[in-house]
Amino acid sequence: MRGSDELLAQTGAVSNGSVMSPAPNHADNNNDAKKVKLDTKNPGAPSRVIHIRNIPNEVTEAEIVHLGIPFGKVTNVLVLKGKNQAFLEMSDEVSATTMVNYFTNCTAQLRGRAVYVQFSNHKELKTDQTHSNANPSAQAALQAAQALVNQTDTQGGPNTVLRVIVEHMIYPVTLDVLYQIFSRVGKVLKIVTFTKNNTFQALIQYPDVVTAQAAKMTLDGQNIYNACCTLRIEYSKLSNLNVKYNNDKSRDYTNPNLPTGDPALDSALAIGVSSLSAPNLNLPNRTGENATPTGMPFTGMPLAGVTPTAAALGAAGIRLPGQPSPNCVLLVSNLNEEMVTPDALFTLFGVYGDVQRVKILFNKKDNALVQMSEPHQTQLAISHLDKMKTWGKQIRVTLSKHQTVQLPKEGQPDAGLTKDYSNSPLHRFKKPGSKNYQNIYPPSATLHLSNIPPTVDEEQIKDAFAHAGASVKAFKFFPKDRKMALIQLGSVEEAIAALIKMHNFQLSDSSHLRVSFSKSTI
Repeated sequence: MRGSDELLAQTGAVSNGSVMSPAPNHADNNNDAKKVKLDTKNPGAPSRVIHIRNIPNEVTEAEIVHLGIPFGKVTNVLVLKGKNQAFLEMSDEVSATTMVNYFTNCTAQLRGRAVYVQFSNHKELKTDQTHSNANPSAQAALQAAQALVNQTDTQGGPNTVLRVIVEHMIYPVTLDVLYQIFSRVGKVLKIVTFTKNNTFQALIQYPDVVTAQAAKMTLDGQNIYNACCTLRIEYSKLSNLNVKYNNDKSRDYTNPNLPTGDPALDSALAIGVSSLSAPNLNLPNRTGENATPTGMPFTGMPLAGVTPTAAALGAAGIRLPGQPSPNCVLLVSNLNEEMVTPDALFTLFGVYGDVQRVKILFNKKDNALVQMSEPHQTQLAISHLDKMKTWGKQIRVTLSKHQTVQLPKEGQPDAGLTKDYSNSPLHRFKKPGSKNYQNIYPPSATLHLSNIPPTVDEEQIKDAFAHAGASVKAFKFFPKDRKMALIQLGSVEEAIAALIKMHNFQLSDSSHLRVSFSKSTI
């Protein structure tokens, strides 16, 4: 598209006190007032001046300059805020061509908006240096860019290795999650994860500076999950990562044959009991079964990638094509055989994710498989429900070796032990960016009640809970919203049993009670 660029060649444009002249043959017109002029060239030909369209109103010169830094030296910049356009001048056509080619294949992004990068119809962006006030913000941005390129002391300049800090880490973030997110931008070579100052951090190496720069630009400040697990990204001082082991803490994707650091596992691998492939490495983790394999969809993250996407990946559940399906199946053991039903497990595990299927094992009814819709939901369920006393027994929750829960074949007797809930209207997290993600708490003696109709009073609710076998210790309506209340029961175990029985309890003809665990007490 040449139209907008051509328009600038025909009409003088003003930005931040800089005036662009339409073409060299008009240069004598009000020359003293003009600080910048554009020399025209044949349209479509490569130029060291790059035209950037669709920029957000609030974008600064520094952000425009930042787009060009990985490709070479930036020599000038002009932002036309009123027209949502900018011009960036590179030191040579080779750098400019590399930049245009790169952003032709993957869309550039500024402040969450896709911007379009093309050659300008002008061959040069000239700034008259005799004017000392020639756009100070542009000059500052250019100086800062040069400083960034020269910066090697406290933080690396543009570099192939990124240092990533995960802030507000409410949910677990694994090496595999990071691999999947950062692979959207380009090929990841190596990852090392560690904890420093009680903060989860990682070093991630790309093959080239351009890809690392793109990852930094598009992922810095994004959330992995809804409203939490924020990525803070800077350049590392390291130029290469030395990875000794392929395990759940570090991975060299260029060398799948590295040992895991676990002697027993390494000897098993050596005799061919198991095989490792770099992107799909299944390794023991804290649960004793398999680490979540790569291919994990991101959830709750408005992830830009280099190609912008509007999906809040948290509840959108984006999966990359060609990747194996991640493990979403939990093994729940030591259950009370007399009390457990598929519906009970659906309700309890539904507090931490959208349950798709439940199977109580026919020959071992104190064991069940629970299939969640997303891998991070399985992690939430494990962290909140493992070793929790339920129906008088301490249940165990771990990742299963199964990738899916099989439904019984037609005509096969099942005694109602397997149920499919994929179309259930009771899923709490099916809406993208659901606020329910922000209200996930461990089991507690106090339950949060919502969707209470105005016709139902405190005594009716307390009676219903007492009838379900709970001993009610306290009750309180929310002062500003009578549709919600807190109810405190005798113990956490009582509250778990009450939630299973009372969630979706019919309070009136049109209202069903919603129950979840609360972080508050009465």
